[in-house]
Amino acid sequence: MKNSTVIATNRFGLGARPGDLDIVDRNPQSWLLDQLQGPSRLPVDIESLPHSSNVLVDIQNLKQEKKQRKKSEGDEPAPKSARMYGRSVRGYFNDQAIARYRAAAASDYPFHERLVHFWSNHFAISADQQPLPAITGLFENEAIRPNVTGNFADMLLAAEQHPAMILFLDNERSIGPNSELGRRAKRRAKNRNLGLNENLAREILELHTLGVDGGYTQQDVTTFAKVITGWSIGGMSDSGRFADGDPGTFEFREIIHESGKQTLLGKSYPQSGVEQGEAVLRDLAAHPATAKFLATKLARHFVADEPPTRLVDELAATYLETDGDLSAVYEALVQANEPWRKIHAKYKTPHEFVISTFRAFDHVPDDARFVTRALDMMGQSPFRPGSPEGWPDTAEQWGGADGLYKRIEWCNTVARVVGSRARPVELGEAVLGPALSAKTRKSIARAESGVQGLTLLLASPEFQRR
Repeated sequence: MKNSTVIATNRFGLGARPGDLDIVDRNPQSWLLDQLQGPSRLPVDIESLPHSSNVLVDIQNLKQEKKQRKKSEGDEPAPKSARMYGRSVRGYFNDQAIARYRAAAASDYPFHERLVHFWSNHFAISADQQPLPAITGLFENEAIRPNVTGNFADMLLAAEQHPAMILFLDNERSIGPNSELGRRAKRRAKNRNLGLNENLAREILELHTLGVDGGYTQQDVTTFAKVITGWSIGGMSDSGRFADGDPGTFEFREIIHESGKQTLLGKSYPQSGVEQGEAVLRDLAAHPATAKFLATKLARHFVADEPPTRLVDELAATYLETDGDLSAVYEALVQANEPWRKIHAKYKTPHEFVISTFRAFDHVPDDARFVTRALDMMGQSPFRPGSPEGWPDTAEQWGGADGLYKRIEWCNTVARVVGSRARPVELGEAVLGPALSAKTRKSIARAESGVQGLTLLLASPEFQRR
């Protein structure tokens, strides 16, 4: 069996299931490239989830009900309404989390699925404030998944106009100083700049496109923030200026938009309305700094913590030559020499470790808590990276004695729960192939029990790396 087979399943994929290595060994590169063909694949568990607009409407209704009960009952809290609201949000969050990990554990297209997770982390949203826990997983399904093998500009537009991103970075009420509403506010209070929010503009430039060294200035951030004023969400209130639009969907609000020609990164944008911001995003997607930034992140994720310069340059050139065709970039990555030189080049994040464990046991989890508690314990809670920067992609963040201890603790738990029928040595050979060292094989074979043997397998350096 070829080393490239192990690399294909465990680094490009999400970890081998028993039997996968034999299938992939016929032609590892073709197995990967075949997953990029055709329309985006929608797993059954994902397909059954509601749309984020419906969830936002439901959450908004519960929130209004909570407010009305509080008014009718005075200053005393309305515990029943609060419980209903909290239960509903947790329910949506758990449904999305378990759907994500069930899909990953069962996927026959794990390279495709890994790319979904990669781009979801690139456009990171953290479910730390209401109502984001109810829709963060849906952002991944609606903005990322349909565009993962398409053009980056389309993914960029879908991500920035998704209600979850707008809410996360507080753009729904960002008001242009010279917009209609901004001018009214100035008349009431002179020299008052009402509500321009730069969060979304800054993160698009710094984290989603050009990168921190991409050549933009603070003035570019402020100008871009004005360009995307009015990018909001429909039905944000029952009445008034923010009631327009289909509830829970992207809504452009002219009344708060800073109209007029704007200059950004040395280029003039005369477009009006929402088209101005969309034109900026498409130019950002085509910028050489964006190509270099994205190529670096892809090479870091799939090859090494210190990505090879030659490969980064090759991926960036492919990106620019194909106008941001992501499938062409992935193909260049798969066909390059660098990813295939080292069988264990990356240390798994907790997210990757948990998924690869489920796949090794060929087990699809039924209970969201079994997944979320494990990831909470290991420091990578689902959909909660804590900042727009997303989760780190290097061993420096995830290594260390405490992190390893928690992994071993979970190895023992999962071995007891779902590994009772597995034979440790046979399982190691089935999912690691030639990557399983003689030393690890001997340690597993000498284990005092099956559970101990499985724990040693999961905690081994070979399984902890990809």
